[in-house]
Amino acid sequence: MFTSISASAKGSFDAVVFGYFGEKGKGLGLDDRTRAAASGLGALDAAKEALARAEATGDSGTIVESFSSRKGGSPLRVMLAGLGDKAKFEAGSLRGIAAAVGRRLAALKCTTLGVELDGAVHAAKLDVFVAGNAFGEGLGLVGWVCDEFKGKATPDPKRTKLGVRVGSVDFLSGVDRGLGLAESANFARTLSQTPPNIATPGYMANIAKRLARETGLKFSVMEGDTLEREKMTGLINVGKASENKPCMIRLEYVPPGGGKGKPIVLIGKTMTYDTGGLSLKINNGMVGMKRDKDGGCAVMGAMHAIATTIKPKKRVVALLAAAENSISDEAYRPDDVLTYRNGVTVEITNTDAEGRLVLADALVWACEKENPGAIIDLATLTGGVVVALGSTFCGMFCEDDALRGKVEAAAAKSGERVWRLPMHNEYREMMKSPIADILNSNANRKAHPIQGAAFLSYFVEENVPWCHLDIAGVHVSEGNKGMFIDGPTGWGVRLLAEMMEG
Repeated sequence: MFTSISASAKGSFDAVVFGYFGEKGKGLGLDDRTRAAASGLGALDAAKEALARAEATGDSGTIVESFSSRKGGSPLRVMLAGLGDKAKFEAGSLRGIAAAVGRRLAALKCTTLGVELDGAVHAAKLDVFVAGNAFGEGLGLVGWVCDEFKGKATPDPKRTKLGVRVGSVDFLSGVDRGLGLAESANFARTLSQTPPNIATPGYMANIAKRLARETGLKFSVMEGDTLEREKMTGLINVGKASENKPCMIRLEYVPPGGGKGKPIVLIGKTMTYDTGGLSLKINNGMVGMKRDKDGGCAVMGAMHAIATTIKPKKRVVALLAAAENSISDEAYRPDDVLTYRNGVTVEITNTDAEGRLVLADALVWACEKENPGAIIDLATLTGGVVVALGSTFCGMFCEDDALRGKVEAAAAKSGERVWRLPMHNEYREMMKSPIADILNSNANRKAHPIQGAAFLSYFVEENVPWCHLDIAGVHVSEGNKGMFIDGPTGWGVRLLAEMMEG
């Protein structure tokens, strides 16, 4: 919607937004701080006029407008954003409210906005910085566009820059942070949107290398003979049918002074395209499979946020297992048996259950080589999690109480919701093979999303805290509403960033 969004404390603006609550039985009105701010801008009468309109319900995200005259200039557009019931108002509500404001501004081609919402935030007794952060996130997320693949047949939409003016120091600081996190999520969304003829495993490695150069992250990549030497069995077999060769991408954030303690390791499934292999997808099942890399996109976006916005005091390592699951006479087959570097053998029953095979490489490597304090992996792993949770929650598998608490706390802060699903030895038993140690897919569809997590558990050392996040239901939006359009959401970027700061 916008080419860029920036926030500052000073400057003129063509529109200003105030907030008001719609409390049933109490009528509509502005709190004292907001009333004073509107009066100072000469906009109080216009605000009252807007509130008197029938459409001024106060429902969260609704907007009513009026105009206030200004000496020697164009009228000031006065926008009143409904905040809903004060008793139910939370800082996170401002993401959706910011998105509604942003959509309206984009439709008007408005380039400058004054934000006067801290009065309402004070009235609701919320943290002003946290509220500003949520507003910045919502505005930044709704502002994302990816026009680079449009050609000459598409008219130029003539998008504008948006400058946001915020008088409150704390709210402005929050908006700055929120815009930064949104930029990182949008970075991941653009990667997701990039088509598979461009976004090959090598391309993803080059993007990671460029990110490292621009932000000071450390970068390395394992490919070719190195994968063979390091026994990256999953990557080698899943990727060997494609001309676009697989690789393991590594990024590392090291704080000034080197940081203390063991690093957090983030792992992303980065299947740049998934045909299903010899277990070929049918009935247009391949459409959208460029997004099978979204776990890796989210991890790379999180590393962007860590390096540019969060800057934690701990080390963070990212591993992206990147491959393309294709078809040729080199393709791996159902009935093949793979032996991993930790000694676990896997009977292949379905080549379309390939993501867990490449994740296994990254998990084993992380346990053996990175000395992790904890591991978190993100993957578009199973359709079963979509059946179970829809697009409302991410499926979370984590048996370590401390790590699970941190993930849940970060989810609450970011608004990226997680729901714990069970792990039990009976699920691990479901993955046992009569030929090898385990199967990569059980034909019995019971507990389908849990099967994927159970498989991965064979590649994590027992003493290592581990969390598996199945993002298959939340990595893409199927409608143009709220903060997102029809397309990638960048799910996980903000959650991981919040977790690194905690």
